[in-house]
Amino acid sequence: MTEDVTSSQRSSQPSSQPSNLTEDLWAAEPPAPLPAAEGLFALAEGTAHLNHGSYGAPPLPVLRLREQLREQEELDPDGFFATLPARIAQARTAIAAELVTDRDGLALVTNVTEAVSIALDSLPLAAGDHVLVTDHGYGAVTRAVARKAAERGAHLRTAEIPLDAPDEAAVREAVLAAVDGRTTVAVLDQLTSPTARLVAGPGLLAELRLRGVTTVVDGAHAPGMLHAPVAPDADFWFGNLHKWAFAPRPTGVLAVRPEWRGRVRPLAVSWEDHRGYPANVEWRGTGDYTPWLAAPAGLALLRTLGTAAVSGHNTALARYGQRVLAERAGLRPLPATPGVWMRAVRLPAGVAETEDGAREVMGEVWRRLGARVAVRPWAGGGVLRISAQLYNRAEEYERLADGVARLLKG
Repeated sequence: MTEDVTSSQRSSQPSSQPSNLTEDLWAAEPPAPLPAAEGLFALAEGTAHLNHGSYGAPPLPVLRLREQLREQEELDPDGFFATLPARIAQARTAIAAELVTDRDGLALVTNVTEAVSIALDSLPLAAGDHVLVTDHGYGAVTRAVARKAAERGAHLRTAEIPLDAPDEAAVREAVLAAVDGRTTVAVLDQLTSPTARLVAGPGLLAELRLRGVTTVVDGAHAPGMLHAPVAPDADFWFGNLHKWAFAPRPTGVLAVRPEWRGRVRPLAVSWEDHRGYPANVEWRGTGDYTPWLAAPAGLALLRTLGTAAVSGHNTALARYGQRVLAERAGLRPLPATPGVWMRAVRLPAGVAETEDGAREVMGEVWRRLGARVAVRPWAGGGVLRISAQLYNRAEEYERLADGVARLLKG
């Protein structure tokens, strides 16, 4: 059973306040490129890769390290796999230090799609429980939650967050208004995929803990972008390292609070199962573990480049990209979270309101403009999201904005 918590069921959201984005958007200017990043990426020329947030792009030194690890594996598979559990533990320790979190609570996984299934399988959901998600959640995660709720006889409730919610306080209010006495679990994005907004901030997570709600936080975009990204008040938190932390695909991490670690159920029972969490989650027999072993090098490279410099560059460039899409294509900028390297704009009514429509827009932008962007369906007009990374340049967003303006005119 699915229930939508509509705006009429919530207290009204502020609508007259200026957003934390539009106050400075029109003054946004592109940053100077970072010289140290020149030649770091293997992306094809001639394409505007403005969708780093979906799949990432590992730098060449990290790719070369992964290839060296693959060569080691093929030269002596028996020896390589015999030492793998210890090497994975070493990689986990290094990654935990970079993410400023407890190594004993962290496990390596392939991605957040896997991590959410592990978290849901570890929760004691019962018939009649209410499980809360939001309408800004990542589609595959929301589907996993819906399936688990149906299997357990729980009720899925969706909190609607207005696209123009001006700030974190308004987002928190929308989520809390959907919590009732039977809400036992909330599955929330830290930074939303379609709209690049902070949802599961410290204030919201602390309030949910006070209300006795178990929290599962999708932090797919947090590692590499946010300092100390692991949310300490979340019962389960997971994120991808192959998006913004320069790791090879697929590399993710799962963090579990101490009281839950003994209840974690891995997706597969392996030879490391008797060791408990996190080893029982990480080992699944024969597989490609080289992305995990190379992941610490990606985080180290990010630190060497200067996390503050990278963040300043990417934040400013994403803001500029949103500005030109608003000015040149006439698209409405959506409120954003400071320091996030993605921005979103609203497409006109009737455009990309369905999954098929969103795929069609992305396809047209690629075929006719040579640009990769993310578009998600939304009633009343889809949402177009751009990302900014060190390899991007201001003129790519300018060409995109001019091209989108032409596409919308038909």
